[in-house]
Parts: sequence; structure tokens; C-alpha cells
Amino acid sequence: MTATAFPDLYDIPQELLDFRDLVRQLAQEQIAPRAGDIDRTGEYPWDIRKLLGEQDVLGLPFEAEYGGTGTGTLMLQMAVEEIAKVCASSSLILMIQELGSLPITLFGNEEQKQRFLPRLATGEISPAFALSEPEAGSDPASMRTFAKRDGDDWILNGTKNWITNAGIADYYVVFAKTDRDNNRISAFIVESDRDGVDPGKKEHKLGIKGSPTGSPTFTDVRIPAENLLGVEGKGLSVALGTLERTRLGAAAQAVGIAQGATDYANEYAKERIAFGKPINQLQGLQFKLADMETGTAAARELLYKACTMVDRGVPGVGKYTSMAKLFASDNAMKVTVEAIQVLGGYGYVNEYPVERMMRDAKITQIYEGTNEIQRVVIARAMAK
Repeated sequence: MTATAFPDLYDIPQELLDFRDLVRQLAQEQIAPRAGDIDRTGEYPWDIRKLLGEQDVLGLPFEAEYGGTGTGTLMLQMAVEEIAKVCASSSLILMIQELGSLPITLFGNEEQKQRFLPRLATGEISPAFALSEPEAGSDPASMRTFAKRDGDDWILNGTKNWITNAGIADYYVVFAKTDRDNNRISAFIVESDRDGVDPGKKEHKLGIKGSPTGSPTFTDVRIPAENLLGVEGKGLSVALGTLERTRLGAAAQAVGIAQGATDYANEYAKERIAFGKPINQLQGLQFKLADMETGTAAARELLYKACTMVDRGVPGVGKYTSMAKLFASDNAMKVTVEAIQVLGGYGYVNEYPVERMMRDAKITQIYEGTNEIQRVVIARAMAK
């Protein structure tokens, strides 16, 4: 039987593996020791952001012409995975780096790209993506935020909700109704220092505590016409086109959390003695660990496949990005619950990281489009 090259299989070049190993080393040596404190204090890890900027990790979402690494989606998500293994809050720094910049990369004009992307790539500025509202989460068409023309400017009013980087971001990509009669939405780049921008209250969350989430308000914010992102009235396309790709970040984060929990539980099981032998020799726990490792490996393969499809420009990628996000996040929740069970009582206290990992895993089933929405996307793609 002769070997056949299958063009739909991905291959990871050595230079990307080398970069992944660098990120892994940074995560294990410099981020992991901070993870527990970040979770306990709920403070934004400015030192981690600085580290990621200095090591070119924040340049991963961008092409070389804008100061980025030009290494593509697969490399970006491998980096998210490595950081999430030790600290999900810190991995969100890189995830939001893509989420808040991809609308400009995909839909911005050259002036907007030159104005924002190089400064993002160095870590000089940080972005946010403001789509969800108190009454419009999975249904963005129901948003109430409104922008009206005033000469050459736009006047923006409204409130957003569940916005990552609120209070940290230097600008928000804000989605607002611009034609209520026809239910048309437009996207705008709104600098955080404009009059009328208020980051709002900070949410107190179950997990991902080192990443601020807030409800920014926009009161009579004047936006120049050159900050309109894409085509007027086509903002929903900007949002959906962005989320189709950035949900891979949630998948990568979920894979990282699951692998981190699996690795920790496995090492613990090698050392914990019960009934006169390490508990990893007890079949009941062997089966748990085997299922944890297998589910996470399967999630990783689906993630990497979807990332490669994006990098190659394969059409119909939305189905695969949704499947990757859905499977990886459900697996992360299952794996982290099992990791706590492997550790027993020790898993339930915050001296050990698996309880934090379980709390962090839950949000991966919710943000970047709930898993119920992902199932709808997948089913609609299947019906075509």
C-alpha cells in the first residue's frame, strides 16, 4: 500500500513549532506562577500583557506589513492554547487582541489599518469588541444602541454589556443601529478617550477573573466619519464575519484549559497513594484520565483543522469553526469536572489549580456565541 498525500490534512512548519515552544516556556516559567494571584485578586495582569508585547506574541494576529508576525491563525491559536494551559485570564489578552482588531483587518480601509494595527501589534494600545447589549446577546439585530448622522460626524448613544477589556481598551469596535426603519446596523471605531464614553461597572464573575468585563455606555459620543468601519448599514456582516473566525480563540482557550487540567490531574495521580499504590494504577481513575486525554486530543485536532482551513482560505469555514468551539468547550467543562474528581477534596480548594480551571472553562461554552448558537450554525450549514 503506497502512502498518499491528503491535501486536507494540516502540517505545522518547524518555525511555528519553535514559536509555540517559546510561548510554552513563557507560560510555564513566567505566567503560571502568577495565575493563582491573578484569579484571587481579580486584577488585570499588566505585567503579562507587557511580557507578551515584548516577546512579539501580541503581534500574532497581524500581517508583517502592519508590524505583526504574519504567521496566521493556527499559530495564533496554538499560542492561546499554551497560555490557557496555565492561566485562562492571561490567554484572553491574546484572544481579545484578535477579536478587537479583526474587524479592522477584514473590513477596515488602509488608513484605518495604518492608524491602529501597528500600535496593536507592539502592545502600545489594546482593543475591545462591543456587540452584546443587556437585551441583545445572541440576537444582535435587537440592539438598541443608535448612531445618527450629524453633518460629517455620527452621534452615538447606547449601552453595551459583557464587554471584555472594558476600562482597559484604548478603543472599542461598537455596533449600532443606523437605520431603525430597515433594521440596519453599522460598525464604528470609538476611541475610549472621547467625551461621553464611560467603561461602566466591572462585573464580578465565576471565572476569568483577571480579565475585566464591563458595561460601557456611550452618551452623545461624536464620531468622525472616517471611523465608520466597512460599509454603512453592513455592520452585522462585520460582526458575523469577525466571530466566524474569533470563536476559534474560545476553542483554543478551551483546549488549553482542558490540557492543563488533564496534565495536572495525571501528575497528581502518579504521586497520590491510596490502598498502598499510586491512584493512577486504579482502573476507575485510569479510565477518567484516558477519557480526559482522548477528548482533549480530539478537540485539538478539530481546532487545528479549522485554523488551517482559515489560513488556506477554504470556503465554508464557519461550520468547522463552530464545531471546534462547540466540541472543545463542552470537553473543557467535562474534563475540568473530572480533574477535580481525580484530586478529590484537594481539587475543591483553591490551593490547587483545577477548581480555577473548572470555573474558567464554563465561559467557553457561552462567549463568542453560545454553544446553542453554534449548533444552529452547524445545522444550517448541514441543510444547505
